[in-house]
Amino acid sequence: MDATGRFVKYRVERQVLDEQRLEELTQRKPYSDTHPSLTERLKDSLRCSVPKLKRTVLSSLPVLYWLPKYSVWDYGMPDLIAGISVGIMHLPQGMAYALLASLPPVFGLYTSFYPALIYFFFGTSRHISIGTFTVLSIMVGSVTERLVSDGDFLKMNGTNITAEVDVIARDSYRVQVVAATTVLGGLIQVLLGLVKFGFVGTYLSEPLVRAYTTAAAGHAVVAQLKNIFGVSPTRFSGPLSLVYTLKDVCSLLPHTHIPTLVVSAVSMVFLIAAKELNSFLSPKLPVPIPVELITIVAGTLISNYAQLNSNYTVSVVGEIPSGLSPPRVPDVSLFGEVIGDAFALAIVGYAICISLGKTFALKHGYKVDSNQELVALGLSNAVGGFFQCFSVCSSMSRSLIQETTGAKTQMAGVVSSLIVLVTILKLGPLFQELPKAVLGAVVFVNLKGMFKQYSDIVTLWRTSKIDLVLWLVTWVSTVLLNLDLGLAASITFAVLTVIFRTQMPTYSVLGNIPGTELYVDIEMHKQAREIPGITIFRSSATVYFANAELYVEALKEKSGLDISKMIIYKRRQEAKQKRREKRAERRAKRQAKRERRAERAAKKLSVLSRFSVEEEAGSWRDTCIDENVTNTEDHCWTQKENGTVFVIPTTPRTPNEHCRWEYLKGGDPDSTSLGWMSEPQDGDTITIGSSSEDTLSHDLERVSLGSLGKWTWDIHSIILDLSTANFIDTVAIKTLKNIFKDFSEIDVNIYVAGCQASVVEQLDLGDFFSQSVTKTQLFASVHDAVLYCLEHHGVTSSPRYEPSVVCMMFR
Repeated sequence: MDATGRFVKYRVERQVLDEQRLEELTQRKPYSDTHPSLTERLKDSLRCSVPKLKRTVLSSLPVLYWLPKYSVWDYGMPDLIAGISVGIMHLPQGMAYALLASLPPVFGLYTSFYPALIYFFFGTSRHISIGTFTVLSIMVGSVTERLVSDGDFLKMNGTNITAEVDVIARDSYRVQVVAATTVLGGLIQVLLGLVKFGFVGTYLSEPLVRAYTTAAAGHAVVAQLKNIFGVSPTRFSGPLSLVYTLKDVCSLLPHTHIPTLVVSAVSMVFLIAAKELNSFLSPKLPVPIPVELITIVAGTLISNYAQLNSNYTVSVVGEIPSGLSPPRVPDVSLFGEVIGDAFALAIVGYAICISLGKTFALKHGYKVDSNQELVALGLSNAVGGFFQCFSVCSSMSRSLIQETTGAKTQMAGVVSSLIVLVTILKLGPLFQELPKAVLGAVVFVNLKGMFKQYSDIVTLWRTSKIDLVLWLVTWVSTVLLNLDLGLAASITFAVLTVIFRTQMPTYSVLGNIPGTELYVDIEMHKQAREIPGITIFRSSATVYFANAELYVEALKEKSGLDISKMIIYKRRQEAKQKRREKRAERRAKRQAKRERRAERAAKKLSVLSRFSVEEEAGSWRDTCIDENVTNTEDHCWTQKENGTVFVIPTTPRTPNEHCRWEYLKGGDPDSTSLGWMSEPQDGDTITIGSSSEDTLSHDLERVSLGSLGKWTWDIHSIILDLSTANFIDTVAIKTLKNIFKDFSEIDVNIYVAGCQASVVEQLDLGDFFSQSVTKTQLFASVHDAVLYCLEHHGVTSSPRYEPSVVCMMFR
């Protein structure tokens, strides 16, 4: 369609291109030129030059690329405002999410400081905020509660029989477990990034991640119920731990601590109202109101002046040491116990980071390196683990604030880290009287966005049922099997859905849109017209070992040809044909023998003229009887042969091609008698009296199924459209070879169209091309294959089809 809205037609004339001719025209490079040997690639990787060294350094330390170009005038103020806004959010979220990880709140502040600084040097995203996140905090908490339970740190309370938990010793050991898990997870991420395994995050589809985070929000809610209601439920770990914990909390509801519940309710009401007001005024405000910081400051002041801890036994944060703790080497002996959890943390954290990073990069027009992001996140975790930090990734809420407040570069992360540093050094002790219920309320309210993701069920129901099933399976498995096993089950099911989609693709027969070179599914388009005598078959997925057998079955079904039964029938008839030929040969030998015997008898008659007339008459009578018997046998054989309908070639046979046969209407499929045939129809060609060996060898060089009277079909060519295949394996190559072989048995030609260059190379390496299959049977497009079939194989008795008319239509 042109600029005026009118449809424009183009007429293009070119020759039909098969794969061999296409290679000649395009001058395709040999395989050795496009695929260097291992030695050459190794030499190239070890070859050093100044430009290559510069690229390597800049890719490893992205800060060296953008920091020298940093403009304080253009970027300074936006980064400063965004950094302060995010830094203020770090404080309440860091302390609240530390409780989710079953750690003292100060370790949440450490986690908000060190990893953000490391990411500043190695990260490539300009807008994500590295630090604590709900899902990872819950996953870390499940590790600490499983390996470090309260029962392992009980101490007797003086002379009383009751025992108390040694909180200091318990928290100290939990910090060691968390540090070991974080360092190991970081090392896994660095290793995966160095081997260019950044694409692993693509296996975590958006429905899976959203369902996983939604289920993790449920875990976060249940984990905070003890702080909201002021109860002490039993800690559970492993599958169904969420159900057991929720059941235990419900049983303890009659023992709810009323002051704690009041503090939680007031905090949540204030947070919800303030956030709604913040959303309403956000278009008019340059910077969002830090409602979480206001809440924890107000909660701390009220708790301090009202003495909520001493007067009403409301649980508070407790001692927060000022200053930074020195680095400490993690306990390597714990690596074996936490390696599974570390791997799960590494994969989930990277998936969240790369999804957010690519979203912002696409919006603002820059590139995020997936492998470098994996390395940057791994170094943030590995280095942070030495300073008692727990696993980090990008936070959705903080990243959105950093982006909406106008952040331009990673410098905003440095500003937010400085805000956290000031809090750790000077302001930390001021939050010692902060009620844990306020932090629990902060977690509750911040999970509102994740609970909105339940609307995905309605959206996916309308768009994709398979993605909906994946969402539900991920949610159920994560809720019931806990976060680590739930993630493993979700990924396994996601891979199974991919395998299912490739094993059960859509198979279709294509037809031509008249007047175009377009071929579409006949069942889905009314105007699609099937080319008479030609079946164009397409699979929506790549043909490989998992679906190769299904591909063959679908081809048989769509073409309407039961190859196995037809070949078996044909071979049986060929065996019968050979037996008839042998009988004819034996009869010819007996006839020759009788003729020789008659010649010898004639010679004897001329020599022995004294034989009596009676003896001569008797001898000739016997001879006549023998000849009558012979004539009777010949007559019977002629009648038997005349009962079989044979066909003659409709086109002359050339040395390089088999002759084409016209297929006739056959007899009763259940009839095993070869002699019974239907009456010949108009256009049928019948050879009568084809009993001689010469006729059989010339007119029936190959037995045709159409001539045997078993089946009738009007397909002379099948085109396999492989344009959807991006690779092909050895099983698929063998399958294609068998297709060529089997269909040639019933005089149906097979052609392949639309192969990508990589697929042609794999076919060549797999020894696909031989005498039976050549590159001239591979065509550049379906249209080329159709034109070739119309010009060279357009022989059919169908009145709907005239080869010259169709050729002109396609030309």
